[in-house]
Amino acid sequence: MAKLIKPSECPKCMPEWLATFGDLMSLLLCFFVLLLSMSTMDAKKVEAAVGSLAGALSVLEGGARPDNQDEQESELEKQVKKTKGKSTTKSELSAAIKTINELLSANGAPEITIDESEDGFVIRLPAALLFERGKAQIENDDARLFLKRISMVAAKLDPDVKVNVIGHTDDQNPDINSIFKDNWQLSTARAISVVEQLMSDGVDAKKLIASGRASYEPFASNQTAEGKARNNRVEIHFVSLDKKSKEATRKSILDIGK
Repeated sequence: MAKLIKPSECPKCMPEWLATFGDLMSLLLCFFVLLLSMSTMDAKKVEAAVGSLAGALSVLEGGARPDNQDEQESELEKQVKKTKGKSTTKSELSAAIKTINELLSANGAPEITIDESEDGFVIRLPAALLFERGKAQIENDDARLFLKRISMVAAKLDPDVKVNVIGHTDDQNPDINSIFKDNWQLSTARAISVVEQLMSDGVDAKKLIASGRASYEPFASNQTAEGKARNNRVEIHFVSLDKKSKEATRKSILDIGK
């Protein structure tokens, strides 16, 4: 049974635990004030967050959500779908590239590579895989099979994503027996050959772009045979030409590598 004490016998000062508790609350208050003072807030985002919280707590009439919440969720769903689509695309292409590189390594040929770019990603195909020296006609069956694999992936891409095929050469001009008088014609003809192959495999022509850069965008030094082999290439860029989608496309590709 608790013992009653006289008021005169009560401690005159506050309990020690209460003083510690008060100090802790003061420190927490100062901490959150400092966080608030150092933060930058977007008024629209704050308003949306407050509206969302109020709706979740049924503060708004009938537990309604803010007007722009449905729009925000719709945009979020679109971004999630795009990210998943790009992730699947790059995974499929990476698997195909790995397989064909195993075959190429046995012959000592330059490897196919896949890299990020500003608006998406790019596949670099060595010209030796596709064409004979100074020619622009695809003769290699392995190359055709690989391009067919690319066409299958390209068919799944969003309508705003384009397939930009760019031909490149080293600094040595075609020999005198070639039907092409310079590297401009050769690089462009090679890009067109790849585009025609992709179209024959079912890629929508509206998604395709072909161009040649001759020897003016070297990927390596032209002073060595290895460098020349790397410069003789065809690049396939998967890019979004829609300005509103460029950042989303780039972000989705960066997220894949994390």
